[in-house]
Amino acid sequence: MSMIDRFSDPTPRAEMERRWRAVREGMRARKLDALIVQGANNLAAGGGYFRWFTGLGALPNPAQTLIVPADGLMTLVSHGAAGRVVDLEDRDETLPGVGRRVFTANFPMVRYAAQQDAEAVAAEIARSGFQAVGLVGANAMYHGFASGLQRRAGNISWSDASDLVDDARAVKSEVELDFIRRAAAMQDDIFARIGAFIQPGMRDFEVMACAYYLGQTMGSQTGYFLGSSAAAGAPTPMLIRPFHGRTLREGDTLLLQAENSGPGGYFVHIARYFTLGKAPAELTDGFARMAEAQDFTVSLLSAGARCDEILAAYNDYMVRRGFPPERRVHCHGQGCDAVERPLAHAEETMAIAPGMNIGIHPSLSTDRLFVTVCDNFLTRSDGIAERLHKTPRRIVELN
Repeated sequence: MSMIDRFSDPTPRAEMERRWRAVREGMRARKLDALIVQGANNLAAGGGYFRWFTGLGALPNPAQTLIVPADGLMTLVSHGAAGRVVDLEDRDETLPGVGRRVFTANFPMVRYAAQQDAEAVAAEIARSGFQAVGLVGANAMYHGFASGLQRRAGNISWSDASDLVDDARAVKSEVELDFIRRAAAMQDDIFARIGAFIQPGMRDFEVMACAYYLGQTMGSQTGYFLGSSAAAGAPTPMLIRPFHGRTLREGDTLLLQAENSGPGGYFVHIARYFTLGKAPAELTDGFARMAEAQDFTVSLLSAGARCDEILAAYNDYMVRRGFPPERRVHCHGQGCDAVERPLAHAEETMAIAPGMNIGIHPSLSTDRLFVTVCDNFLTRSDGIAERLHKTPRRIVELN
């Protein structure tokens, strides 16, 4: 059995080549010799740049670093037997476009071992004679690696090339849209089935674990679940696993948000409420108001719309209705990362274009209530944003 036969939902080679061509056109325009792309912790929804370039999820902890030349095959530096080098020449189907693989003993929490990664990448840069190098997703790189690389690589011209790749990956291809639609359908199925599992006496983490299990059986690869439960009159904040120890009781409300990726590692997210009995009136009213706020945001997603203006229009909408202005990010792109550009943000320079996968989750928070509505939408050339999730926008009352 070959390794490619073990691959779960591989990205087609033609799609990978499309991505490389798009990025390399930008590299040549900027006169960049190479890009450095590092991926780590993809199990928790990071490492998306690396996955977009390779089709592979990053390892749980050790970083994998890709050197992308403006022409020719890529080099992968990854954890393994230190000093080992394999000339692949693009013969490994699980590593498309990779010509050379270099191994290091890479343990990020071990200072001296982590520096071997930087040394290996610097050596490959020198070997190839690169002079102008762009960092992609530098915010997600381990600091020790990035700082060590720049010290070791010598007289190199460095730049941040993240926006070059952001431009290429923001508008999804038909292959990517198929992955995204399947991810939304997977989450719809989770929400259709999870209600039958929820009952008094369970703790929050048991519900989250069931949702995670259902997703894994339907092709999910990475990601997480957020939410919490509370008695009537208390908020249900977006909490992570260490805070899922509360026990559900009759009359409680549970907020569940699925932020797990689907086939190909593509992210969408959805949030809904389940109540053990009749939903409190203030939750019902708040949910309806946030559904309207989501609809308003969707109406702003026309081709060419500026994201800073989307945020300003949304805040005006909220304030006119007596709600506080948005201080979080309530509207953003998704793909191989759980949050990627564009964002409805005052500093966002990217405009809305057809073919973007946009998550929208307006929210309202008070001492008694946290309410949100979360779904993903596909922007289209006809100006109508299509809701990808089919789960009804309603509170599910469990009897």
